[in-house]
Amino acid sequence: MDKVNIADKFAKISEYWKPYIAAELNGQHVKLDKLKGEFVFHHHEHEDEMFLVVKGRFRMEFLDRHEWIEEGEFIVVPRGVEHRPVADEECWLLLFEPASTLNTGNLVNERTVAQLERV
Repeated sequence: MDKVNIADKFAKISEYWKPYIAAELNGQHVKLDKLKGEFVFHHHEHEDEMFLVVKGRFRMEFLDRHEWIEEGEFIVVPRGVEHRPVADEECWLLLFEPASTLNTGNLVNERTVAQLERV
């Protein structure tokens, strides 16, 4: 039951698009990730995902539209919805999702991180 300083945790992250586990609760992971550039379109068959912007901003692209998520805002992407995060500048992101959630969802490619590290 130790408190977590989010800024200290983000200071330890040097790679983009590589989520780290910051905490666990009820079968869920609280993940921290730094984004910059484009990810890949993907979806998650069984999990919803919550993306909370801690610092910066990013664009969540869907097949038919996009939504800007600003610092202090979050979006929940329902299971099965194709999406792609895009960050023109560095963005710090907190994700809250089931522990089983793979970062690339239904795809396995060079951006897939199957075993997450703790930060």
